[in-house]
Amino acid sequence: MATKPKVIVVTGAGGGMGRAIIEEQLKQGNLVIGLDLSITALSNLTHDSLQCFEVNVLQEERVNAIFQEIFNKYGRMDGLVNALGIAQAATPIEQVTMDDWNRLMDVNVKSLFITTKAVVPFMKKQQKGSIVTIASISAVRPRPGLQAYIASKGAAESFTRGLAIELAPDQIRVNTIHPGPADTQMLGQFAAQGADVEQTKQSVFVQSVPVGRLVKPSDIAGAVSYLLSDAASMVTGTTLHVDGGRGL
Repeated sequence: MATKPKVIVVTGAGGGMGRAIIEEQLKQGNLVIGLDLSITALSNLTHDSLQCFEVNVLQEERVNAIFQEIFNKYGRMDGLVNALGIAQAATPIEQVTMDDWNRLMDVNVKSLFITTKAVVPFMKKQQKGSIVTIASISAVRPRPGLQAYIASKGAAESFTRGLAIELAPDQIRVNTIHPGPADTQMLGQFAAQGADVEQTKQSVFVQSVPVGRLVKPSDIAGAVSYLLSDAASMVTGTTLHVDGGRGL
């Protein structure tokens, strides 16, 4: 008997990792809903099983309305992948402004609260679901000058673990992925202001990965696919390092 397609929501859909996650889920025959402030990067990705919304996921009422629309249309909500995130340019703590701090916390942490709060009631109705948070290996293996970003990703992991124990009785699994330095546009944004981005990628980030290369978005997409799948039915509250050994 054919497996029924899952309904998977992906935030940060317009980013490198978000797109790779969406492409992998479509390959698996799932129904995918992409959310991002801009979906221009997905304009050339057309598929009958893909629906995208341009939305600021910090707008709680709008997010709630979208999740209700998705559930009304499909009658189920199988997975949520929080792939949205922003970087911090390497900056000494005394030069980090309160606006810098608040923006990182809003996008990297508050967004998780809003989207997860929106999806959980639907998953509880069906007594099944999987939520995946894309955090960062920097939460456990920090680099200088990224203190606000690191704090936001540490909060993301802790929030996810807290949800895992809370939602386990409802058969909702909640897990974190810690990517290592990834070959996406976002990586260059971690370079200090005025630094040579390409040189920094090679001399700092590639050199920090024991296997000798940057993480590919497809590496993250594969890990997400596993955590969303029934093969991971007993995996919850875990943090999966997809980092080429960066965290060692």
